[in-house]
Amino acid sequence: MDNLTISAASGMQARLESLDMIANNLANSQTGGYKTDREFYNLYVSPEASGVDGSPNELPVIERSWTDFSQGELRPTGNPLDLGLSGKGFFAVSGPSGTLFTRNGSFHVSPAGTLVTQEGYAVRTVSGRKLQIQPSAAVDISPDGTVTQNGQPLGRIQIGDFADTGALVKQGASYYRSDAAAQAAQGTQIEQGKLETSNVGVAESSVRLVDVMRQFEMLEKAAMLGTEMNRESIEQVGRVAS
Repeated sequence: MDNLTISAASGMQARLESLDMIANNLANSQTGGYKTDREFYNLYVSPEASGVDGSPNELPVIERSWTDFSQGELRPTGNPLDLGLSGKGFFAVSGPSGTLFTRNGSFHVSPAGTLVTQEGYAVRTVSGRKLQIQPSAAVDISPDGTVTQNGQPLGRIQIGDFADTGALVKQGASYYRSDAAAQAAQGTQIEQGKLETSNVGVAESSVRLVDVMRQFEMLEKAAMLGTEMNRESIEQVGRVAS
């Protein structure tokens, strides 16, 4: 395989990964608390694909993806169990295999009287316990996460943060897990009756989607050109030899 075809194929692979990422962002543009993913490009030095002077070619690849944790818009919902985070950090919830973290504060009271996520994961307090709430009584949640009902404090919602958010691993559309221990979020406030929207820029993502698709088409044409040039070279060599 010639250098033109190798470089084009590598570029096509990188664009396919970008297309998958952008499409997933757009699919979750209405998911509460969703954080957009972006790609980090780098060059892979390929000893197998040498240039004209014999030096290794540098091929474009996506080295890794990274998540943009910038604040989404907080929109009022009128539901007292909808909670939005203003600032850094995540709600801690009890997942199937341990503690998970999320920015999606769309909570409700389970039949057992526990404050849970839409998937049924119990919201954790700073003491690691569940929040038991009476469904029929009004609930007041202060900016620091203290939950009060009928004048009695029920506990304080745990808001965890991480020094290195790059270590967080996405699980589903709006959950994260980490091997590192969470620390208390500093300066973050809970806003009751509001939900944080996705921080996906739909217009920007749509433009990027079209741009990446055009890049892929150009690289596909380059790969086809390289194949055609190879075919013609082989035919010409065959005619000379005969």
